[in-house]
Amino acid sequence: MSGRTRLDREGIVALPQRHRARLVNSLSGFKSANLVGTADGEGRTACCIVSSVVHLGSNPALLGVVFRPPGDDSHNYHNLAATGHFTLSHVTEAIHEAAHQTSARYAADVSEFEAVGLTPHWHGEGEARFPAPAVAESPVRIGLTVQDDLPLPNGCRFVIGAIQWVDFVEELQAEDGFLDLASAGIIAIGGLDAYHTAERVARLSYAKADRPLESREDFRDGWE
Repeated sequence: MSGRTRLDREGIVALPQRHRARLVNSLSGFKSANLVGTADGEGRTACCIVSSVVHLGSNPALLGVVFRPPGDDSHNYHNLAATGHFTLSHVTEAIHEAAHQTSARYAADVSEFEAVGLTPHWHGEGEARFPAPAVAESPVRIGLTVQDDLPLPNGCRFVIGAIQWVDFVEELQAEDGFLDLASAGIIAIGGLDAYHTAERVARLSYAKADRPLESREDFRDGWE
């Protein structure tokens, strides 16, 4: 068996900055890969990749996103803070390089959509058009309004979004509502820059103390 590396808090703090960032970002395990889409008050679009989306509840349907400490070049954060609207689009293997490139620091007058070759998707039409674009190439897209914007002790912002609409490829959904993201080629992020494909191991029944677990071979059958 190979040895183990052990670091206490002081040892972690003493690591070189980039080494420490890559290590700590790996500790939480595989994370979802999403593109945040926004537009400013004049309709100029922006998007950036995030690996910090978390489920906060289903009724009401809420998602949370952690944003780095906002600076002058934090166009997406400033857009959603000003307009109260943003989208999340899942990243697939087919677009992972373009998605990763959105993390570059582009000038305020440059749309990441255009710079990396992604297509803005506008949900709704006319007065009903949602004021933030999603990513047309994504199989799962979500429109959200900002419900809360909380400061974190390290200067980051934790934005709580209320889901206003969802748009996904019909074939991904099982009878009970479950979305099989792996079959759509949706990927996960490890650390800061490693991208991983997903393979479903099993769908298990709701855990109860008085009955054994069951495994669902065909996810589309769902559970009662």
